[in-house]
Amino acid sequence: MTEPFAQRLHRWGRDQAQAFRVLLTLGTLLALCGATGRMEAVTPLFLGAIASALAETDDSGRGRYRAQLVTLACFACAAFAVSALIDEPAVFIGCLALAAFWLTMLGAVEARYKAIGYATLILAMYATLGIGNHPLAGPGERHRDLLLLLAGAAWYGAFSVGWCVAFPAQPVQARLARLYAVLGHYVRFKGSLFEPLRGIDIERKRLSLSQLNADVVAELNAAKESIFRRIGARAPTGRIARYRGLYLIAQDVHERASSSHDDYNALADAFFHSDLLYRCRRVLHLQGEACARLAQSIERREPFVADGATLQALADLRSAIAHERRQASEPARQALLASVEALARNLEQLDGQLAGAAEPSARAGRTDMGLFDRSPRSWRDALERVRGQLTPRSPLFRHALRLALALVAGWGVMRVIHPAQGYWILLTTLFVCQQTWGDTISRMGQRIAGTAVGVVVGWALLDLFPDHRLQALLAVVAGVLFFATRSTRYLLATACMTVLVLMCFNQMGDGGMLIVPRLVDTAIGSVIAGLAMVLVLPHWQARRFNELAAAAMRNQALYLRGIAGQYRAGARDDLAYRLARRNAHNADAALASAVSEMFREPALVRPRAGVALRFLIQSHTLLSYLSALGAHRVALPEPGQAAALDAVAAGAAQALEELAAGIESGSAQTLEAMRARVADVQALSRAGPDGGGDPATQLVRTELSLIGQQVEALRGHALRWLQPEAG
Repeated sequence: MTEPFAQRLHRWGRDQAQAFRVLLTLGTLLALCGATGRMEAVTPLFLGAIASALAETDDSGRGRYRAQLVTLACFACAAFAVSALIDEPAVFIGCLALAAFWLTMLGAVEARYKAIGYATLILAMYATLGIGNHPLAGPGERHRDLLLLLAGAAWYGAFSVGWCVAFPAQPVQARLARLYAVLGHYVRFKGSLFEPLRGIDIERKRLSLSQLNADVVAELNAAKESIFRRIGARAPTGRIARYRGLYLIAQDVHERASSSHDDYNALADAFFHSDLLYRCRRVLHLQGEACARLAQSIERREPFVADGATLQALADLRSAIAHERRQASEPARQALLASVEALARNLEQLDGQLAGAAEPSARAGRTDMGLFDRSPRSWRDALERVRGQLTPRSPLFRHALRLALALVAGWGVMRVIHPAQGYWILLTTLFVCQQTWGDTISRMGQRIAGTAVGVVVGWALLDLFPDHRLQALLAVVAGVLFFATRSTRYLLATACMTVLVLMCFNQMGDGGMLIVPRLVDTAIGSVIAGLAMVLVLPHWQARRFNELAAAAMRNQALYLRGIAGQYRAGARDDLAYRLARRNAHNADAALASAVSEMFREPALVRPRAGVALRFLIQSHTLLSYLSALGAHRVALPEPGQAAALDAVAAGAAQALEELAAGIESGSAQTLEAMRARVADVQALSRAGPDGGGDPATQLVRTELSLIGQQVEALRGHALRWLQPEAG
């Protein structure tokens, strides 16, 4: 069925809310300038509004108001510092480099200050462009242009704050819809592992699953931050309370969907002539579709109705399991069938979680609805975060220093080539220089190509539409398209921004004169950014692997300890458990992102990337077995069984911590020395808690045995990583 136009317009307004605010801001500024006959004011007003929009992050009305005040204060300091120092080249570039370093280091505090720092540098560059375009202007004219920059920023800020007040829950709604859409894709892909086919490359699928898991984790974190900014000191009510419940349901669905109950190749061999695994796959596919439908219901603010097809598919799966149980005679096949039964119980509980989304409160029986606040508690906490990153080991520190030196180099080239109007070099360097090699190189190519496209289109538009008012209107359209595409189509966004700049600067003179310098300066600035990535403290992902792999192992050890505690006292979905689970998944996602980025870097700096890839696959597999233990948390019926579980879990957790220590220190001797401990863990896991025919105890024995195997495999991969000749 075709979506009604009103719904499509509403969805566009939600997904492109910032682009819509930019449209309102630039449109009203253009109308004001046209009504007063001050079209020359369009350029600084537009550039100030764009800088303010770049500083915007998801926030509540009150939080956005405070952030806007900080933004305007930073903008004012930067603009008037540029005006005061630009005639003293050495002092100016020294202060600009220091500002670039410290404003970039603000990213250590939280995303809000990272955006403000970055936008402040951009506004400083806009101020230099304005002054460079009128080199003979007196102090009064300079200050007028700077005040117009700040006025444009404040005007956008007014729309931004007003929007947050008028639509407080809209960003949370969009985040949750995106979360469930990504989660649905993850669940459907997980179903593809259940194929009774021989020779399937399960490791390749595990790798793809780890990357999808990183996407889910990123959306979970974004949704949680969006919700938390709107909770405040009081318990939430209304839509925010429901959205918090839906977020917690997504966490539980993620744990159950990410769990693995046995080796997939073994299941495929055992049930090659059965439709049992196909039925498992069908259930997961339907549950993935349910997540997608829930995403749509959140988008449209409609009640979520569970589909009866999943219940029927679960009943069919139960029937197929009963049929296999009557035919199974070999102990190995019966043990694998027990794993499928555990999977079926997990899928039934997953379906119950999704059904809980239909409740108005979406509490799903929870008593603890708390979320962990990761924002700084005070200025002292914020300063400590920055101080903790002031080390060459920090990627943020390296990026800040790299950006500062790249701007100095750009300034030097600008003074040699064309000192009057070469500030585009600095602006391009600022836009292109990113924290990772892959992002920088990608932006370099797209920036140059986008600028070329924008120059051609802009030249044609200037020739076709000589009227300045019409050109200003085209600048408005280009600005809206820039914000609508900058996160998904950077080449197109760059072309739109180039058109906007040409249209705006043509209001003050001959914009056609900027065409050639814009192309040349963009190429120079991009090359400087690329060279800085290689020459200034390059931080290749291979150098981070030890640290990230160790963090993944430590967090999985903490997750395992948390799970074991709940098998003693019973399941409690409290904040401490959810935090341990989230930290384990965050560390796994960080490792997956680093390994993925490693393959975007030059082959010369990643000779052992294959070992890192295999370690990642094994680490994610271990996390999936831990998730299965977490999904089935229940108090074991006998104290002896809980004690046996504690012994195995404590041994496995200690082995993971020793593995982390060996990787982090780069000590192959430490990894060799833990061989006996890993063997003890494997022996204990094979013995496990004796529970006879109790399903919970059988599940624990199976998962602990699989966890023991993964710890040994991870130790082997870590040894190969630390010994290049063996990798």
